[in-house]
Amino acid sequence: MNRRDLIGISIRNLLRRKTRTFLAITGVVVGTSAIIVMLSIGFGLSVNFQEQIESYGNLHLINVYSGGGFSGPGGPGIMENGKPAILDDKAIAAFEKIKGVDGASPRIDEFLTLGIDKYIAQVSVVGIRPEIMQKFNYELQEGRLLQPGDKYAIVFGNQVPIWFYNPKKTLYSAWTGEPQVDVITDKIILTGDYEYGQTRRSGDGGGEKINYKQYKGKGVGILANPDDESAYFAYMNFDTLKNIQADNQKARKEPSNNQQGYNQAMVYVRDINKVQKVSDTIREMGFQTSSLSDWLKAMQDQARMIQGILGGIGAISLLVAALGITNTMIMSIYERTKEIGVMKVIGANLADIRRLFLLESGMIGFLGGLAGILFSFIISFLMNTVFADALSMLMGSIGGGGSTISIIPWWVAVGALGFATAIGLISGYSPARRAMRLSALESLRNE
Repeated sequence: MNRRDLIGISIRNLLRRKTRTFLAITGVVVGTSAIIVMLSIGFGLSVNFQEQIESYGNLHLINVYSGGGFSGPGGPGIMENGKPAILDDKAIAAFEKIKGVDGASPRIDEFLTLGIDKYIAQVSVVGIRPEIMQKFNYELQEGRLLQPGDKYAIVFGNQVPIWFYNPKKTLYSAWTGEPQVDVITDKIILTGDYEYGQTRRSGDGGGEKINYKQYKGKGVGILANPDDESAYFAYMNFDTLKNIQADNQKARKEPSNNQQGYNQAMVYVRDINKVQKVSDTIREMGFQTSSLSDWLKAMQDQARMIQGILGGIGAISLLVAALGITNTMIMSIYERTKEIGVMKVIGANLADIRRLFLLESGMIGFLGGLAGILFSFIISFLMNTVFADALSMLMGSIGGGGSTISIIPWWVAVGALGFATAIGLISGYSPARRAMRLSALESLRNE
């Protein structure tokens, strides 16, 4: 028999017992859709976890600290050659050579008072190298990013402009959500004096007044993301802020810092999937690292565990469907004993008889898998729309509440179709061998 004959006979045989075939296919539909929907919830959890972590900061950034990250031959913060790991320009250049790293910069933080006309704000200012700010993929709401050659230029985080307030009218920022002043201006005063622009309180008269220097700054940009951690900082040239910090320490008569290298650095990795590997490499160099991707990995591990449990529950349904297919094919053999005997008498190939029954069981698996995929997409759509609110509250109880409940990647749908077809073939294998081994004379005699 050629392939066309096999397909035609298989279809006629399946249609001969429509109710039994329908029930067998329905079992596969239920099993396939159960697996896909259960796995889709796990994928939805992973995406929601990522959205949640991204709201805390940039998943591409790795914060690097001097020492403490690697317990090698020389102990924490000691390289293999026995020398201490120093976070200096040489180390930062080495970071930039790591595969997957787009840029690296030392970082310095200084708490400053910023004044614009009658308005002031106390802001944590971050110093980074201007040339790498573009590589760090900061998004702008207004203006521009720092550029090489900028000295006292400032880029504000999204939330910083609303912190400016008039100390003559109120004791602190009103946090109204609306900026009281335009920060894109060249009329900014920077100083380490916390009381700049304020009336000196009578209770402070006993202390010696510190004469902080004042610097003329220029606001050049505002970042776009209101939820990122960068929204709560201002950014300026690393070297400039380092000089301001040194002047402030001198004004406060603090001892000069003779520490070698930097306290902290920032490393940007464009591909989120490479962040963990880059972080491990930096730790092996003798430094301590932290990134939001560490949190994300822990949450994704939790999502995969939940996904495995849910997928296992769905697999049980498909196992039951496999038993239904096997039962259907065995009953088909009993009903078609004479037909099988006649086929053998007229010279049908034993392999063709086996292929015939395998094709029938494979068709049941394939059609059930195809219908199960369609049914799964319908359920997924309803979960993300009609039942979204109720399910978001339920998923929120395990930390996964978010904008999407169910996500079905294309490869899951294709894999489920292949798996359902394979289940059909496997379930029909034993009945097919049994049909192939039936004696032709015994089959006709029994009839």
